[in-house]
Amino acid sequence: MKIFKVIFATILFLAVALALYTGILYLKGNKEKKELTDSERKGTTGQYIKLSQGITHYELSGPDTGKVVILLHGFSVPYYIWDGTYEYLVKQGFRVLRYDMFGRGYSDRPDVVYDQSLYNNQLLELIKQLRLKTPVSIAGLSFGGRVVTSFTCKNPLLINKVILIDPGYDLLAPKQPELYTLFEEAVHPDDRANGQLIDFKYPQRHPDWVGKYRVQMQYKGFRNALVSTEYNYNYKGRESNICLNGAHKLVLLIWGKEDYTVPFNYSDSVRSVLKVDFFPVDDAAHLPHIEQAEKVNAKIAAFLRE
Repeated sequence: MKIFKVIFATILFLAVALALYTGILYLKGNKEKKELTDSERKGTTGQYIKLSQGITHYELSGPDTGKVVILLHGFSVPYYIWDGTYEYLVKQGFRVLRYDMFGRGYSDRPDVVYDQSLYNNQLLELIKQLRLKTPVSIAGLSFGGRVVTSFTCKNPLLINKVILIDPGYDLLAPKQPELYTLFEEAVHPDDRANGQLIDFKYPQRHPDWVGKYRVQMQYKGFRNALVSTEYNYNYKGRESNICLNGAHKLVLLIWGKEDYTVPFNYSDSVRSVLKVDFFPVDDAAHLPHIEQAEKVNAKIAAFLRE
């Protein structure tokens, strides 16, 4: 009987020690200390609008008579990833909208499931509440390419032309439990932040990129938004691109030839089922609109004017 008490006491001790160790790791690594409030948003650029799932941070510029173009960012970097392209298109006379998807940047982080419905509805509500003249043209970068493809398939009458830049292909949920992934994100925040640099061929040219990214990581709900998306945004590249092809839209596909985030050879898979104007970009990785801004932005503008 005594031996069982010893075993039980040992197991209990180890469980408590593990819990304490896990808690210390979480408290030490967790960067989400703040609530994203109106006071936190003071002094930021852009505008804000209340949608059904929360406040969305956006920027809309360009002449009222200009052709409307909407820019969707990637998985976790907010709308500032479009800075150069946004400014260029506005100067070219387009009416341009960019916004932070829920959970990113200065948009709210609702405690909901981050699935296709959430992202599609956010975009649909923006188009309606901002009273944008439809059909609009729409551009998606990386994960934003998934959202663009899904949205166009569901709302073909609202869309004119489609631009995909290094678009995400299949998105499969991780094999480990969601709680485990949330914990890993919490205790290794530097991995998420520093990992953004692999999107560039020449990361040394962007010394402020990681610091700028970290700003959004201090607000509660950022981590949950990313992980929930990973587990709930069901997307199959081939099927989705077949659907987009059936919508009969003009599509511009841009891809950095040295992209290792979404490898360049995926462009063959996309083009096997989707008719596109293909624009491969030399000397660029996952963000060709930044690394080769002059040629990529000119191509985008020309395509939109056709």
